[in-house]
Amino acid sequence: MDVFDFASPEWLYLLLAIPALLLIYWVLVLYARRKLRRFGDEATLGALMPDRSVARGWIKISVLCLAIAMLSLAAARPRTGSKLRSVETTGREILFLVDVSNSMLAEDSKPSRMARTRYALTQLVREMKGDRVGIIAFAGEAEVLLPITGDYKMAESKIKSLDPALIANQGTELGSALELALLSFSSSTHGRASRLVILITDGETHDSTAINVAEQAADEGTTICAVGIGSPEGVILEIDGRTMEDEMGKPVLTKLNEELLQQIATTTNGLYVRSDNDDFGLKRIMARLDEVEATELTQRTFEAYDEQYQWFLGAALLLLVVEMLLLSRRNPLLRGVKLFEERNRENNKTN
Repeated sequence: MDVFDFASPEWLYLLLAIPALLLIYWVLVLYARRKLRRFGDEATLGALMPDRSVARGWIKISVLCLAIAMLSLAAARPRTGSKLRSVETTGREILFLVDVSNSMLAEDSKPSRMARTRYALTQLVREMKGDRVGIIAFAGEAEVLLPITGDYKMAESKIKSLDPALIANQGTELGSALELALLSFSSSTHGRASRLVILITDGETHDSTAINVAEQAADEGTTICAVGIGSPEGVILEIDGRTMEDEMGKPVLTKLNEELLQQIATTTNGLYVRSDNDDFGLKRIMARLDEVEATELTQRTFEAYDEQYQWFLGAALLLLVVEMLLLSRRNPLLRGVKLFEERNRENNKTN
């Protein structure tokens, strides 16, 4: 499908300057004519100034406005020729389901749980080939940061943005997050064993719906692997050296519900690993990923655009040269050339 668009359409606002410029010039012409009338009859003054030409002035300003229009179009970078095409590849769909609750800022994993998660996921994406990825951040609610895509650069960018500030509603609603994950896979892989959810969480949750969603995932052939950050015994949450307190003024204890994560992984024939300072755990999960059957994936990509600005830029430069060569007065060298008068004389002789 051939398309046409502008890469920088904001430059098209420059076209609004053209009618304003013409209006200003028209006002100046009227003002000049009014000043001439103060000195005498307009026809008499015209005879005393044979080189003066109002028409030439309008031609010059019109050429200048046309040049501005061409420059505006060139700056807007018109593009044509891009085509949407489908590319068949084989791979898996991997969805990162990442906990971004405030407890992820705890520093028991150096430099922090959140920083380690960002680093580990970035390294994982850089090693991927052929698979497609998506990212969901969750706390008290879940949000899709990146739909399933083969654009690894975009995935790295979204991973770098993972932070508790993304979700205003804090907490750990794991069940609803898993439901959103299942809905985020593409329809082309429905019912195939090529879907994998990598769940990364540190918080305590007693969400009873999470197991039900895991059973639904197993029925659909989706595998869930989990990485637990923290400890089942729990640690006091400290952020930037400050102990966090709850509404009662007591220190906040962040405790990993390891049993729940193990059950979710087992239900879907997945793998559970606990992260520590020596090993985040994703390498073991990627080894499990190699066992997941790859399937045919259809990926739509855009071919490169063909830039067309050079034609408009060339026209603008040519018009500017013409505008500079045009004189606002009649050329004195051509004053004696009166083609129309000679033709009238010949017509009179013939008659």
